[in-house]
Amino acid sequence: MLNESEKSPIARRFRGFLPVVVDIETAGFNAKRDALLEIAAVTLDMDEQGFIGRRETIACHVEPFPGANLEAESLAFTGIDPYNPFRMAKPERDALELIFKPVRRLIRSSGCNRAILVGHNAAFDLSFLNAAVGRTGIKRNPFHPFSTFDTVPLAGMAFGQTVLARAVEAAGFEWDNDKAHSAIYDTEKTADLFCSIINRWNEFSLHQAAAAQNRHQQQGN
Repeated sequence: MLNESEKSPIARRFRGFLPVVVDIETAGFNAKRDALLEIAAVTLDMDEQGFIGRRETIACHVEPFPGANLEAESLAFTGIDPYNPFRMAKPERDALELIFKPVRRLIRSSGCNRAILVGHNAAFDLSFLNAAVGRTGIKRNPFHPFSTFDTVPLAGMAFGQTVLARAVEAAGFEWDNDKAHSAIYDTEKTADLFCSIINRWNEFSLHQAAAAQNRHQQQGN
């Protein structure tokens, strides 16, 4: 067990939670009934000054679970063909373990206690993640079962935008509609958005601390 001084900056910043950005592409909106088709996760790292950035992207195409429902409208929207052999899709359990293993390692190495899902409309992604964990019987889910960081209200607060594409552009990043609605692309853009908001707040906090120290020194003189 690491003491507070031995923990990484990201563990200290988020009280032992490790933010991991996740996006899930599905064949509908019902987590218990509809297929999970793609999952991607972006892990994050933080320097000693409190600035955060992308670390690693892990992603997998997922086979529809037995008996899964496939909504034609959802498939048309994402452009995913669930049975295309070139997807190299994995069964749900294998796909989840591919994501979970590096997250578990990072939790240990950073001195965190648990991962917390970061997502745009995070409750949607977490509901599908939790449903898949339940179906596969995985016992060591590294993610908190109900807490999240949602970039929808964060982006609304920081940039006045809640749609992912508009929020990403407001944060100063490019958005390519042709690449959108793939788990990797959406996850990496959500990660950039989340990091931008955290870093802007950190910059403001550092500026405020420096200004307070300067006032204190002037009062001392």
